[in-house]
Amino acid sequence: MVSPHLSGAYEKPHPWCHLTSRTGTADLTWLAVGDDRVERVLQGLLSLSSPWQDNAVFLTLDRAFPEGLDPRTSTRMLSGLAKMHAVGICRIALSWHEMNRHELNCYHYGAVIDACARACMWTSALQLVSTMVERNVESSAITFNATISACEKACEWEKALLLLNSMAENHIQSNTISFSAALGACKSGGMWETALQLIAVMLHGKVELDLITCSAAISACKKGGNWEKALLILRMMVQNKMESNTSVFGAAISACDKGCEWKRALELFRSMALSDLECTTTTCGATITACETGGEWEAALKIFGMMVKGKSELDTITFNSAVSACVKGS
Repeated sequence: MVSPHLSGAYEKPHPWCHLTSRTGTADLTWLAVGDDRVERVLQGLLSLSSPWQDNAVFLTLDRAFPEGLDPRTSTRMLSGLAKMHAVGICRIALSWHEMNRHELNCYHYGAVIDACARACMWTSALQLVSTMVERNVESSAITFNATISACEKACEWEKALLLLNSMAENHIQSNTISFSAALGACKSGGMWETALQLIAVMLHGKVELDLITCSAAISACKKGGNWEKALLILRMMVQNKMESNTSVFGAAISACDKGCEWKRALELFRSMALSDLECTTTTCGATITACETGGEWEAALKIFGMMVKGKSELDTITFNSAVSACVKGS
């Protein structure tokens, strides 16, 4: 069961979530032909002058569907509102369904949860997941993944992990997307040890590792200053012939920089060049800083010269690190 403390109070969506409701000219051409009434209702809901008032939404729906709604039409309506970012109206419309005891399933709740997740309304998404479990509505990995992603965006790593554990408790198979979102939350919170534990769980459970999951884990190690674990994950990626990119190497170089491991940072930088990966301002800067710490002014100056020659953007930190390295070597 999802823990009671996962649920939260009602949140007001971000201001941009209702921009379409003020114009009354939302693009609804994607709706299937023959759904004229649904289209008119959506248009009416989006043009309400007081979309935050439950009564206004309830009255509109009561008049439009006095006989109630079948599950498929409900899905189309809720998905339509979610697609137009009308999160507040979407939640009220779901409450109208619940009040009228309409048949609701994971698709209905999923549409509203996805809308909440996109609007960074993580407590609302958690509340809806809890409601699904309490009412024995069959959940899916999609609804849980969307909620974990919302927690990731809000840097709520503890809630993200609770949801990941809840998936197993509710007999829902977690996948790469589930772990990617949870790892992203751990990265934001600098929880590198927890990130490594999640990678171990993925390997043990034979959940496919991808660039996103490994990148998040390496970034978490960077924030925690654990260069050894960062290099361990990078080595595993190479051994498994996984795709890598500039961000992955940049995070590993930064981890080495924080750990005063200038030699390893330089090795990684050279590996990037051999792999034809773009050396960005961030990766060059981190390598120069690492060389400065190690007193390797020649290497620092060489990379700095390469940046100037390639017309790379130079920031204050990179420039100061290069100058400092030269001063230390003089």
